[in-house]
Amino acid sequence: MATSKRTLSVLITGASSGIGKALAEHYAKTTAHTLFICGRNADRLQETKRRCEQLGCKVYSQILDVTDRRATQDWIEGCYKQSPLNLVIANAGTGTIHDTIDSIYQTFDTNLYGVLHTILPAIELYRQAPATSSFRQIAIISSIAGYHGLSTCPAYSASKAGVKAYGEALRVKLKPEGIKVSVVCPGFVRSRITDQNTCPMPFFMEAPDAAKIIAEGLTRNKAIISFPAPLRFSTWLVSILPNCLSDFIYALLPNKA
Repeated sequence: MATSKRTLSVLITGASSGIGKALAEHYAKTTAHTLFICGRNADRLQETKRRCEQLGCKVYSQILDVTDRRATQDWIEGCYKQSPLNLVIANAGTGTIHDTIDSIYQTFDTNLYGVLHTILPAIELYRQAPATSSFRQIAIISSIAGYHGLSTCPAYSASKAGVKAYGEALRVKLKPEGIKVSVVCPGFVRSRITDQNTCPMPFFMEAPDAAKIIAEGLTRNKAIISFPAPLRFSTWLVSILPNCLSDFIYALLPNKA
């Protein structure tokens, strides 16, 4: 994936804000000749499209809710017919300040099933192409919160843990077929989700900086792209401690609001 040539056809879900928007702009100004982006907010998605087109990329946008399995599959298949995809980034996600019954279901529907609705059709399309025909990669946006269940956001951390584990397994399973899979686990990155938080957010990062780290990790075909390093290490360390210790540490965390 040389940055000097526009060689990629890239699809990104949840591209109307946050990491998704930043990734769209990053690829629009570097390696993508065609971008397919989706989101649920028409105004924000149109702004992403306008910005990416200004950067010299051909952009197709679609208002889409990834919890709709059939609509998502139809969109991805239609995109592939227009331009065979090289990179599919399952980024669309949601988070809430307080877990309610409705928000818990919504979180799992978007963060877990929305990812499946995105990557499973892409995998089937990749499989139909000759193994040597093109670069084929899938990126799953999880979270550092997926390293261990968090009492401050049980549904969010559990849904992100699910896609993290699934992506790790897929990487090994699909490697013989020439399909690359990477899981992305960011820390606190500016987005519409973090804009709701009033709790401390250590090592807070702007979305364009996060997008650059993610793109560089995908170029290197890293299995896990997790950042920032201090937060990743501390979260990983707590996750391997005995439960009596990790429970004590996590019980000290402040509420999100």
